[in-house]
Amino acid sequence: MTRVLVPAGALGLGYDREALERGVANRPDIIAIDGGSTDSGPSYLGRGVSKYSRASTKVEWRELMQARAKAGVPLVIGTAGTCGADAAVDWLFDITREIALEEGMKVKVATLKSGQPKERVKAALGGGRLHALPAAPDICEAIVDDCTNIVALAGIEQVAAALATGADIVIAGRTTDTAIIAALPVVRGDHAGAAWHGAKVGECGALATTQPNSGVIQIDFDATGFTIEPMAADAAATPYTVSAHMLYENSDPFILHEPGGHLDVTRSDYEALDGRRVRVEGSKWVPGRYTVKLEGARVVGYQTVGLAVVRERRYVQHVREWAADIEAKVRDKIIARMGLAADTFNVEIRLIGMDATLGALENRRDVPVEVGILGILTCPTAEQAAEAGKILNPYLLHHPLTEDEPMPTFAFPFSPAEMQRGALYEFCLNHVMELDDPLSAFVLETHEVGHA
Repeated sequence: MTRVLVPAGALGLGYDREALERGVANRPDIIAIDGGSTDSGPSYLGRGVSKYSRASTKVEWRELMQARAKAGVPLVIGTAGTCGADAAVDWLFDITREIALEEGMKVKVATLKSGQPKERVKAALGGGRLHALPAAPDICEAIVDDCTNIVALAGIEQVAAALATGADIVIAGRTTDTAIIAALPVVRGDHAGAAWHGAKVGECGALATTQPNSGVIQIDFDATGFTIEPMAADAAATPYTVSAHMLYENSDPFILHEPGGHLDVTRSDYEALDGRRVRVEGSKWVPGRYTVKLEGARVVGYQTVGLAVVRERRYVQHVREWAADIEAKVRDKIIARMGLAADTFNVEIRLIGMDATLGALENRRDVPVEVGILGILTCPTAEQAAEAGKILNPYLLHHPLTEDEPMPTFAFPFSPAEMQRGALYEFCLNHVMELDDPLSAFVLETHEVGHA
């Protein structure tokens, strides 16, 4: 039997401290936590930085390092620094080293880096070992060369290799959300289907319970299945909350693809053992071709944004026509005065409070009290984006609804009204790469940090 303690869905989101203490007291075999995902878009991978603050990360990571020391078991994090880029692994490693020195700890740290050299990816592309996933963008060597960061999602083999070094702490780059939980149970001979299924249920901590924000859960794996129990006093796992998690971030509620095969929960049985715990059996692991998913991000332009607020009722009632007229005039002026071709830049105005989220799909037509006017200008260079923002500025401040009325004045919430967002990134890889050796595309190193 293998007991895995999951403190939260991601480092930096917070968790119930008392629940963590209960989990540590239950003597887990490993503490595993996710470090991030692609949820917040391509910029973090593109820049190789964390979405979460360093201060918050350090506070929570310190507590988990202390919990690890108390429990005497490995602490593993996957997708370190939100994006899992090599620079993000180094970032968390530096934090780990600081904490070890401050706490008087001496720990062995394994770093597992998943960054991919462009030449490796291009070789896989040319050799027919790179395969597009559904809805993947077209890819060529030039696009690979444009990527600022490319990562491969590690599976259990790479995490298991890191644990096999005897490390107290494993800081892994991009991994599948499940790998850091499933690795030890599989290595120790627990049921493979249960290991992957329980890992999927537990990847987001207490999200699969009645108290999602409490964070901490305990999963026990054995030869036939797994049992999940939340550690927060008022939380409970139910067959509904546990089974429903297969729908979370997964297009198929029964099949989950991972490196080296897929999980099939078609015949899984969910049983409430009591008011808090759920037992699951019948999950199946189906081995297959060993592939790792690749994620890559590249710069596709630079952006400036401007913001104004419209409250005058007549303008609010006609704000869509007003915004469309501004878009057209600004677009024409950028072409005429900056000399940019129409297909090299973009002018967009989003109406906050009207349809900024859904655009043309919005089916509500209520007239709000005020509308936020968010202008977004995307150009090939940062200098051009800044110049385009200055062309938009007077329109957001003074543009009249019709030609025969006095010039209006709208509200800028700050000055200057336009802000440079810098580089705009896009995901440009959604492919899997075949590997003969699961460890061949990853770099594993060990480090002794801190002092006794």
